[in-house]
Amino acid sequence: MSTKTKRQQMRERHLKQKTTSNLIWVGIGLSVIAIIGFMVWQGIKPAAGESVPEMVSSPHLPANSDPGKYNSDPPTSGTHYAEELDAGFYETNDYQYPAGYLVHNLEHGYVIFWYNCGLLEEAGCADLKDQIKTAMDELGGVKIIAYPWPSLEVPLVMTSWGRLQKFETFDSEQVKAFYRANLNRAPEPNAP
Repeated sequence: MSTKTKRQQMRERHLKQKTTSNLIWVGIGLSVIAIIGFMVWQGIKPAAGESVPEMVSSPHLPANSDPGKYNSDPPTSGTHYAEELDAGFYETNDYQYPAGYLVHNLEHGYVIFWYNCGLLEEAGCADLKDQIKTAMDELGGVKIIAYPWPSLEVPLVMTSWGRLQKFETFDSEQVKAFYRANLNRAPEPNAP
């Protein structure tokens, strides 16, 4: 083989390496732009539901002590305990002051379904619970709680930190929109 052929082979190899390197850098650049764009979009997308003024939180209260009054029913912020409840569907209220735990969940970016079966017939209550459970499953069950709340004036209310949305009837699309818009919009969104 002549020297010219080896030189051409080296140039072709170098050009191929340079092209591969450029493609990798373009891919990395596009990925970074996409990540930054997603983060900006998350930060500016509008929250769903009605805004409720945030209450000033004092240091954590001892568990089972009265957390006092909240500025909304159900609460969307305020005084709470150092412990929170596990994600999931709750059929009964097993706590003297459940809001003390649930507000801590809200502070961590949770979304809560508060439901009042006392406003419904037995079949209507069963349907509402099934609809809530289905929505929770479809949303992946991440940072989401359903809790019975007998003081509600409507069958269902959803809350997140500083946000509240009332439902006379279950609306799957609005439920999912509220969850997606408000998940992790809280003072401590990176907490589990």
